[in-house]
Amino acid sequence: MQKKMGEAVARVARKVNDTVENKTDSLDLANCKLMTFPVGIYKAMRSVTEGIHRISLANNELKSLTGRFVTTFSQLRELNLAGNYLHRLPAEVTSLLHLRAVNLSRNRFRRFPEPLAAVATLETIDLEENEI
Repeated sequence: MQKKMGEAVARVARKVNDTVENKTDSLDLANCKLMTFPVGIYKAMRSVTEGIHRISLANNELKSLTGRFVTTFSQLRELNLAGNYLHRLPAEVTSLLHLRAVNLSRNRFRRFPEPLAAVATLETIDLEENEI
């Protein structure tokens, strides 16, 4: 079990390092078994956060997203959170002034996530397979 966990951590670190070193505009941490967004990533990525436009955290085990995540990646245009255990979004989502698409399918929302109503730039919201 510990070996698998170590491999998962190493995989996340590799993906973060690739994004930072190549200065790409996206971070793909899908299928990494994440239960929370790793705090260490904020420090590791501080030099490139303004350039990140797409993040995928799909198919993890996230139960919540923090306001810090949203404010750190303030330039997001696309956010894929499909296949997690989310049931709400932080109020800070309203500060994502460039967000065009959010995928919240296959989560645990019971009602429409209100903070999204205030994001004027949103073009696509996927809420399929929730409990709404």
